[in-house]
Order: sequence, then structure tokens, then C-alpha cells
Amino acid sequence: MNIIEIVQSLREELNQHNYNYYVLDKPTISDFEFDTKLKQLQDLEAKYPELYDENSPTVRVGGAITKNFETVPHEYRMYSLDNSYSKEDLLDWEKRCQKILGDVLLEFTCELKYDGASISILYEGGKLKRAVTRGDGFQGDDVTNNIKTIKSVPIHLKGNYPDKFEIRGEIILPFAGFEKMNQDLIEIGETPYSNPRNTASGSLKLQDSAEVAKRPLDCLLYTLVGPNLPIMSQYEGLQKAREWGFKVPQESRLVSNIEEVFEFINYWDTHRHNLPYETDGVVVKVNQVQYQEELGYTSKSPRWAMAYKFKAEQVTTVLNSISYQVGRTGAITPVANLEPVQLAGTIVKRASLHNADQIQKLDIRIDDTVFVEKGGEIIPKIIGVDLNQRPLTSQPTTYITHCPECNTALVRMDGEANHYCPNFYGCPPQIIGRIQHFISRKAMDIDGLGGETVTLLYNANLVANYADLYDLTKEQVIPLERMADKSAENLINGIANSKSIPFERVLYALGIRYVGETVAKKLAKHYKTIDALAKTTVMDLVLVDEIGEKIAHSVVQFFENEANQVLVDRLKSYGIQLEISESDNASISDKLNGKIFVVSGVFESYSRDDLKKAIEDNGGKVGSSISSKTHYVIAGANMGPAKLEKANQLNIPILDEYEFNKMIDA
Repeated sequence: MNIIEIVQSLREELNQHNYNYYVLDKPTISDFEFDTKLKQLQDLEAKYPELYDENSPTVRVGGAITKNFETVPHEYRMYSLDNSYSKEDLLDWEKRCQKILGDVLLEFTCELKYDGASISILYEGGKLKRAVTRGDGFQGDDVTNNIKTIKSVPIHLKGNYPDKFEIRGEIILPFAGFEKMNQDLIEIGETPYSNPRNTASGSLKLQDSAEVAKRPLDCLLYTLVGPNLPIMSQYEGLQKAREWGFKVPQESRLVSNIEEVFEFINYWDTHRHNLPYETDGVVVKVNQVQYQEELGYTSKSPRWAMAYKFKAEQVTTVLNSISYQVGRTGAITPVANLEPVQLAGTIVKRASLHNADQIQKLDIRIDDTVFVEKGGEIIPKIIGVDLNQRPLTSQPTTYITHCPECNTALVRMDGEANHYCPNFYGCPPQIIGRIQHFISRKAMDIDGLGGETVTLLYNANLVANYADLYDLTKEQVIPLERMADKSAENLINGIANSKSIPFERVLYALGIRYVGETVAKKLAKHYKTIDALAKTTVMDLVLVDEIGEKIAHSVVQFFENEANQVLVDRLKSYGIQLEISESDNASISDKLNGKIFVVSGVFESYSRDDLKKAIEDNGGKVGSSISSKTHYVIAGANMGPAKLEKANQLNIPILDEYEFNKMIDA
């Protein structure tokens, strides 16, 4: 054998041994033999650098240094899951699915919900190309070098795999490895890590991949993503992934009805404590890919999946004091300051008390012993008081009457749970909060400017509102704490670049109460310019699809305010996009105005998302289920028989994609 053949043979053999040990848990050689072969390959690669391969088994030991992790967009968005905390929630979810799909036979895939750090890994030609963290779902950090050190993640795939696809899962730290890491820290007098999940997540952002390689991280995969995948169901996807070399947990189960889902939940609610890693619930997915596509997504999560969270762990501790926070809308949030206590793997010191009604309902008082749990095992909350432990000198809690920041008298509107500080333009946390919202990623996405820097700018009297950002100079920001010449330049450039952000996101960035991302898109599309929106009335607004009176009154009040009028005029003068651009407008017509379409099946010339966008771009609305209000059904291959029957019963015209194209091209 020549050198090339020897190197290739060693790589294939070592990859197979890694798979046997870390995925199958069935090693066929000793650790010593493996290390000997790995050393032989390392020596050959050092001697013959022209044989370098970025996916060689030697990358498992790490060594690459990443100074800054590049932020990259996800080709396919990483959605979050809706949570349920009772079986009634799951029954309601099943009913919602059936309402959209019609009377079809649903199967479900049940999987354990792993408590780790989400990851999306891209494979091209069977080789690991890139690994990206979840981030905000739209973009994440490239952590490829670190992921390659995790032995259960295949670098080369086996079998008949697609040429390009992504696979998603969780990076976890098993209990045994976590305890070993903590024991090593204790022995050298260092502070141990708080919990496996945070340690796993933090490991992905270590700059030295050799340090990551030392940590016993594992990767559990559960979802394939990509176009034209060779699978008809979620469960088939799990089986295929195993065949290609991925570590897919064997606990997943295919069931034929919701009763079997409950059996799976009941079993693992008890037996999860025997697992070698953390799990906090069960993920239930509609199994058939065809029905997943029919159900689609909300703005935040897939309609075809639901997470059932196991009952949260509960502890008792003492309430030391109550403090009050002011949000960007002026809403006051009372916060319980607790005697520190260990809860679900973390030290809890604070918990939200929500509002005055909640404090009164639970009769929460200073020095009470309170019951604390984590909502969804994430956010700590007080759920009750141990009255047997209440001190004899205890006094009822009196809710504050004035803003803790600016001392303005608080107000509480009819029907509102929260108290508000009405000093909208003079209360520092509200001002800072609005600017922080303005620069956020889903709004103006100003590169180089974060929440802490906004606070520094405000405290230095450099900004008093978000329009002031566009008057900043490099010379003004350089003296700020931790602000070097390059970072100051990046900040000013980031502000300048934000002038190209499209109108719908600018509208969201303005911070109009009740106007979130979805509402901002609808308003921008309907009114097309900020001037048209500013002149509208409550009556006109409520006629816009899905705009209620509460939103309408808020929009009108925003534009009636003189200070807001000045802000908008200033933003215009800086060149901010306050109308739909010609390029956006070019694809928009009113040909489908007032028409409601339901999309069903698989299409040749459109993805389902592209088809829905084409409907909306031409003034139509996409409905989730067929009703008497539906004007057309656009049917592709594998349209659900129940939908077809219902459309025929209601005499709703059924179009194929070519007939739809003629309609919008006419």
C-alpha cells in the first residue's frame, strides 16, 4: 500500500471504531489499540501535510482556535416548540390538528425532550460541512471546530444518504461526565459547574477546541431538514439517520393514537430518572410528513409538534424582600428576592411575582417561607406560601403607589393586570428599554450596538430617544467604557447600515404598544407608507384583517402624540425606510384582494411557503382550514381526502398550481 492508501485506510478504520464505541456502545478494540492507531495517523499527517483532510478522525482531539464565532443565518429556521403541562393540553392540540386536516388517521412519534444545547449540522456529500447553534432561530454561531471533537457526531456518513441536508439535535453532558468534571474541579479548589445543560452550552463557545475535546459531550439527533428528503414520516427519518451513522436515541416510539402517547408519557415520567442524561419532558410530533406540511407553522413554532413538560421540581425558601422593575412600556413587575436555593440544577435568587393581584391572591409577605418551582423548568415562580411558617409579626404586602425610578404616581387601566408608570418620556428605564427594542435583532438589528452600550449612551447624555442614535459620531462614543477605536467605528457603521432595514421592521422597531412583528407586517403591507398609517382612524384600522380595537386605539394614540410625530419626522430626515420600497412593491398586486385560499398537498413549482407568499403578495389571505368563508383551495399531490370532500361539499373551487399561476398572471 502507498502512503495515500495507508492514511485513507486508517481514517476509515478509526471512524468505524468511533462509531462502534460512541454510537453503538459496542467497542471492538481496546483504548490502547485505538490510541496507537490514532497516533500513527497523526504522525503520517504531520509528515505529509499535503494529505490534510478537515474531516480526518484526528480533528476529534481538537486544537483549532476560534477567536470570534461567526454568526451565520439558518437556511431553514430553527423554530421553538409550544409547551403543554397537562394531558388536556395535548388533547386540545390533537383537536386543532384534526380541525385543519379533517378526519384523517394520525400517527404520532414520541421522543424524549433532551435538556441540552440545540445544534444544526449541515452535511454535503456525506461530510460534515458546518455546525451552527440555535441562536435566535434565524441565525446562530458557527461552532464547527468544536462540534467535530464530539465523538458521537459522524464526520463521514454511511450508506445511501442525501447529497445535502441538515440534522438537528441537542448537545448534552451526561451525568457521569458532569460529575467527573466537577470532582476534578473540587480537587483543585475550583468552583464546580452548576448544571449539565449550561455546561454543555458553554462548552460550545470555548475558543480552544482541544479544551472542548476534553469534555465528555454527547450529541443526540432527532430531526432531518432539507428539500426532497427520502422520508415519508418522522419515525422513518429517525431510522434513516441511524443507518447513516447518527446517534439517535432508541427511546423514541411510533404510536397510533393519543392514548398511546399518554402511555409513553406516564412511563417516562417515572423512568426518566434512570436515564444517563437530563430530560424534562416528551416531544409529540405528527408522524406523517405530508400532514406536517399541511399543518405548517405559526410565527414561533410548528403546529405539528407539541412538547409535554414533566411536573416541575419544587422547593421552599424565604422571601427576603420585594423589588419593582420598570419595563419599556412602563409596566411594573414585582420581583421576589429570595434566600438562595438549589432548584432544578441552578441556584435561584429571584422570582417574578407578576402583578399586585398575584401578590394579593397568594397573600405573599416579607419573611414568608414560599414554595418555588420553575415554570417549564426555566423561569422560577412562587406558587404558594407555607402559612405554618409565617412569623407572628408578619404584615400584608402594600403594593407601591409611585414609580421606583422616577417617583411618578402609578396608574392602572380598567381590565389591566399591571400598574404602569405614565411618565413615558421621562422615566429612564422606559427610555432605555425603547431604544434597546429599536436596535434589537428583529427590529433595526444594529450591528455593534447592544443593550449595555445603549445604557452607557443614555447615562452619558448622548441619546434620549432612538432618533438620537443617528446623530452620534465616532468621537462621541470612543470615551465610553470598553469602547475602542474599532468598536466605535463598527457602532457608527452599524447605525448607518440600519437605514436600509425594510419598512415593516422599522414599524415594529418604533415600539408601538401591541404592534408585534406580525401586526407590523400587516400594517406595512396595507398602508404602504408611515404617512398613510399616521393619518388613519380607529374605524379604518379595525377593518384591516386581524387588527382589533385595542391595537387600533394604540396605533392612533401613538401618532397623535406630538413627541412621536417629531421622532418619525427625524427618522425620515435620516433616510430610514418609512414606506414599502419599489422592489417590495413590484411583486404586490390586488388581484386576490379579499380572497381566502387554503393550500393543501405537495407542489412541483412552489414550496408551500412560496405559494403562501405568492397569495399574500397579491392581496389574498391564507386560511388554515376549509370553511364557508374559503374562496379557493389550491390542491397539490397527496391532498388530504377529508379536505377534498369538505371542499366539494361546500362547492369551493379547487385549483391546481398552474391554474393559480394563470389567476395571478392575468
